[in-house]
Amino acid sequence: MVQTDTGKAKGPKDNKNLLLIRYGRMGFFGWFTHNGVHVEKTRTRVVIKTKRGLELGDIVGPFCYKGGRFKDSCKQIEKYYEKRSKDYPLAEGGTFVRYAKPEDIMEAEHLEVSARDELKFAQKLAKDLELPMKMVDSEHLLGGERIVIYFLSETRVDFRDLVKTLAKEYQTRIELRQVGARDEARLIGDYESCGQQCCCKRFLKILAPVNMRMAKTQKATLDPSKISGHCGRLKCCLRYEDSTYRELKKTMPGKNAMVNTPSGTGKVIDCQILTQLVSVVFADGKREAFPVSEIEVLTGEAAELAAAVKPAEARKARAAKGMPVDGVDEMGYEKAADAEGAAEGDGPPKKKRKRRRRRKKKPAGESGKTD
Repeated sequence: MVQTDTGKAKGPKDNKNLLLIRYGRMGFFGWFTHNGVHVEKTRTRVVIKTKRGLELGDIVGPFCYKGGRFKDSCKQIEKYYEKRSKDYPLAEGGTFVRYAKPEDIMEAEHLEVSARDELKFAQKLAKDLELPMKMVDSEHLLGGERIVIYFLSETRVDFRDLVKTLAKEYQTRIELRQVGARDEARLIGDYESCGQQCCCKRFLKILAPVNMRMAKTQKATLDPSKISGHCGRLKCCLRYEDSTYRELKKTMPGKNAMVNTPSGTGKVIDCQILTQLVSVVFADGKREAFPVSEIEVLTGEAAELAAAVKPAEARKARAAKGMPVDGVDEMGYEKAADAEGAAEGDGPPKKKRKRRRRRKKKPAGESGKTD
């Protein structure tokens, strides 16, 4: 909440009461004017008038109102939602009509059932017309004056015949709105592998970009079927802990770094960022994990001296323990695999030999020419 010079909180606008209301299948937000001085402190459904027609909505944050006014300003709300994305949820508002009555709730439930039948009919009609479009969801507004159908398509579609047939069938205005893969998940998304409802459907409005680096940093599986959501893209939850993982990664030593541990000097082969454990291999082939607070990273000459392990001594120590001596580098440590994902025991890649075709010798007196 912004404080003015007089120390009083600055409301959304002077001389006008505003309600922040969520409405529509896509979960839009908007400011709606009203003349009341009291706002219910419970989850209340309201009837509103938008540019699409009469709709049913929900008051957002009923405890954030005082004297019929939202405590924070419009600029603060815009800043909170980061007005810089195409997924910005605050849309054009309208006018508050009344608090929803039981009759309004019953009518909305009836229209919800009708919307499902209208969606099935639109799907059948699009299939008959051989239109390259996938019907995702349907929305029938409270006033019954408009039906909004959301569809998914990779190309532009000429659906004029479809709209004419639907308008003739239902005797109302038909609006077809093309959506993307993420919007499809927001409309029909169910429950994810975490057991929770899809974030984009439940609360997430600004869909920030997610990349593979985040999955690799968190050492998540790189199987696309396990790190992708209903929309087919990387799960949004990979971004939630990315900043924490990056901060924790700064405290970890790099791979192949020489370190001092309570068990001696060795080389880092792996790091567990979340548990803050460092896996170290020693010259005799022994591996052990230590907390990052118990190790000391060697740099400069100290690292070079620590790395100067005689190969003969390393091989002798490994042979005494019955460990293989092949695949040991000049420092006495195990060599890394030639390629990521190579199977253990495989040798270096063999060079392909070029095969030369032998020419067949022709009998004497024969030539390559024909009459």
